[in-house]
Amino acid sequence: MIADQIANQTKAQPEPVALFVSDTHLNPSLPKTTEAFLHFLRHHAKHVGSLYLLGDLFEYWAGDDNMDDPYNRSIVDALLAVHEHGVKLYWIAGNRDFLVSNDFANATGAQLLPDPSIIELGCRKTVITHGDALCTDDLAYMAFRQQVRQAEWQKNFLSMPLEQRKQIIEGLRNESKKEQQHKSMEIMDVNSNAVEQLFTESGTELMIHGHTHRPAIHAMNGKIRHVLPDWDCDTDAPRGGWLAAFADGSLLRYQWNGASEL
Repeated sequence: MIADQIANQTKAQPEPVALFVSDTHLNPSLPKTTEAFLHFLRHHAKHVGSLYLLGDLFEYWAGDDNMDDPYNRSIVDALLAVHEHGVKLYWIAGNRDFLVSNDFANATGAQLLPDPSIIELGCRKTVITHGDALCTDDLAYMAFRQQVRQAEWQKNFLSMPLEQRKQIIEGLRNESKKEQQHKSMEIMDVNSNAVEQLFTESGTELMIHGHTHRPAIHAMNGKIRHVLPDWDCDTDAPRGGWLAAFADGSLLRYQWNGASEL
């Protein structure tokens, strides 16, 4: 079992003060991924001061009125348990769950943050973002993003019946998969000029984001950019993980099973 594999990992570091995770893409068709994420919440997230969820926690989110779906409720309740344990939860919307709103925040205890946001990590100003707004070479996606992030569009969409919204989302997901087959990985990755611009505008030298599913540490002109991994533990080669920040300002990456990446 996934949980048994995770439990066998030993801790070699002091407890971090903050954790960052994104792109878990939780949905009922990925039971092992769900199990791994819930284990992460129970055994890692409950022992820190802050947990930052940087988007695409869910495969899709049709609106806060879908929280009573049994699967969604199980995730909401697990996040609330972390919050009630004294952990501060912070949320930045992803391209799959940008319709998360105040009802979700109230139900989980999470604080909804704008994208991007600037935080302090060990006296270091850090800019955090989901990352999709940095993919400026993907012109079709950027146009779509601009449309669906408008308040009027969201108001009209959320006024539709829930089942209709789910059908529309499913159609958009299928269309996106088809389009991605004809796009290069470079187009769907972040644009270096957009990254540099965000560093400049935020006045930071440390950035944390997800979205691209290309986990890495990038150094550029004295600045550091951490890219968080996506999660999928339902494959023969499970993947996923999080970034931990410690009181001294150091950062350490962890795999889905709790093993640190040295």
